[in-house]
Amino acid sequence: MMLPIALVADTPATLRAEYEQDVARALRPTVPEAAVGTEDLGHLPLLVQRYLRLAGVVGKPRVSNFRVRMHGRIRSGPSTRWMPLTAEQHNTVHPPARLFHLRSAMWGLPVQGYHRFIGTEATMEIRAAGLVPIERAAGKEMNRSETVTLFNDMCVMAPATLIDPAIGWEVLDASSVRATFHHAKHTIHATLVFSESGELVNVISDDRYQLSPDARSARNVRWSTPITSYREFGTFHLPSTGEGRWHERDGEYTYIQLTIDEVEYNVVRLRPEALAARPVFIV
Repeated sequence: MMLPIALVADTPATLRAEYEQDVARALRPTVPEAAVGTEDLGHLPLLVQRYLRLAGVVGKPRVSNFRVRMHGRIRSGPSTRWMPLTAEQHNTVHPPARLFHLRSAMWGLPVQGYHRFIGTEATMEIRAAGLVPIERAAGKEMNRSETVTLFNDMCVMAPATLIDPAIGWEVLDASSVRATFHHAKHTIHATLVFSESGELVNVISDDRYQLSPDARSARNVRWSTPITSYREFGTFHLPSTGEGRWHERDGEYTYIQLTIDEVEYNVVRLRPEALAARPVFIV
């Protein structure tokens, strides 16, 4: 007979509880956002304008925050095993913040991870059963990496945020542009690549850092997020599946694959089900 070997609720000590507390603080009361107008796109390269129109952002409220749920799989290296994951994140735009919580399994144990980027400081924690520390990372490399990821989220999950006049743009060729994004004392660059139909198909940056397996060091490695499919999320046409890739000297490999299940803009509060304690692992 199979017996329960672990049953861990999301108590105040777990990463999930920390995530929910941070989200609750980040979701400030907001007034209805003005709609994105055609004039808001005028300063953007034509490739970006076309992408935003295809996404369906014109005539819709500007984005002050967004919530995304997703599932997929992740691994730590090209020869390691894939681990299934589910994830939820909340991002705010002004001021920028990124709160990303995931659930997975490692060595037969439930695992929670939390990437937290508020203000100028970013941290990453991995805990078994949400309680026992496995990895923790922080510092200038993490801050810079999360700035890249924050901008990538804007490109993929909330295209309307690209109207921000503070983002710099340079046209590279008929299918790509280079963006310059400033945040948390960092200036990062990313190349956005578009298909013939105008959809965003990849975001590439040389400003992200790859953590060592023990999270004690980091090295600068090219990073990309190729997008493999799109679908409709309500009235928006957005990326639905994609990957994260590291481009190492010996070749590139995919370390994460994600499918987006839900996108919600201008969230005013945590959903009731997110506040309930939940078991995370039963065998």
